[in-house]
Amino acid sequence: MSLQSVQADLAARAPELVVEVTADSTATVQTAALVHGVEPGQIAKTLCIRVGGEVLLLVTRGDARLDNQKSKAAFGGRPRMLGAEEVAQLTSHEVGGVCPFGLPAALPIWLDTSLQIYDLVIPAGGDTHASVRVSVNRLAELCGNRWVDACQPPL
Repeated sequence: MSLQSVQADLAARAPELVVEVTADSTATVQTAALVHGVEPGQIAKTLCIRVGGEVLLLVTRGDARLDNQKSKAAFGGRPRMLGAEEVAQLTSHEVGGVCPFGLPAALPIWLDTSLQIYDLVIPAGGDTHASVRVSVNRLAELCGNRWVDACQPPL
């Protein structure tokens, strides 16, 4: 159902975007980069984290790591990654297909500034075999245009 919720969400809010379903898995940054012929940083991974009592989504470049010090400063508390079961309950997406689209209920969505070096990024599409090619500007529009510096890209 998650793939369908993403397709329905994008059909309503961004009909120009197409969810690409692939035969090969795109569940990890590395496999998604290979499938789509891009560098790992262009895979926009969506992290589901809890800060204090609030759950939020953070979309960052695929090769960046959540930085505890930066994220604590950005969100006002220490971030904790949610487990796979809770992620699926809150987003309707299984790990490997988590994205900021087609959510059953609104969650705060933040984009990490590390994404801004790219014109085009590829987040998951609600399934381990689905992705969406989208400009960084369009992704920001669809996610509420909230930027934060919470991750450390590779050196």
